[in-house]
Amino acid sequence: MQELLKAEKLNKYFHGPDTVQVLYDISLSICESEFVAIMGKSGCGKSTLLYLLSTLDTEYEGTIDINGTRVTGLNENAMARFRNEYIGFVFQFHYLLPEFTAIENVMLPALKLGNFDHEAVEKNALEKLRRMDMHQHAYKLSGKLSGGQQQRVAIARALINDPTIIMADEPTGNLDSVNTDVVFNIFSQLVQEGNTIITVTHDHDFARKGNRIIEMADGRIKT
Repeated sequence: MQELLKAEKLNKYFHGPDTVQVLYDISLSICESEFVAIMGKSGCGKSTLLYLLSTLDTEYEGTIDINGTRVTGLNENAMARFRNEYIGFVFQFHYLLPEFTAIENVMLPALKLGNFDHEAVEKNALEKLRRMDMHQHAYKLSGKLSGGQQQRVAIARALINDPTIIMADEPTGNLDSVNTDVVFNIFSQLVQEGNTIITVTHDHDFARKGNRIIEMADGRIKT
């Protein structure tokens, strides 16, 4: 499989009254169509690492290359466009706008990217919701949906720009077992279609169903 993401010697510090190092010389590579779970105890640095890999946090030492592009050092506008085009995000908390309908929430990243007109974006958003079996709720306010339904809308939103990589931070953390299985089945289908998924999770059963587990402890990858 072809390498899609490569990180070399990542070090991360939090600066407050005291400077604290939270990641130590993290190096890893992830290939196309992998389903990778990052695991470890709370505070081990796994979510911090995900935020670096996803380009949401750019304050670090080391380098990250994604899809052949050195994203480390890109200016803010170039980084934002790269992120919006190549990376989809799913979080533990769905971060939907409750005053917007489900389809309006899904459309937002595509409208921001600006590659297609409103009609084409709406058609694509409806198709993404159909994949999540949420098309019948497309024009409901997202605040009126259940937690599991909201997370499926959030996944549809992550897919709207057809990203190469989906980054997920505890995507099933607030879901029951039934909806956890739904999310896993969606992710598995995406991997079969060529997507790459990197997820932080505490759920061992969820992680074991993927291709690879990266375990972390005290800001380092366990060997």
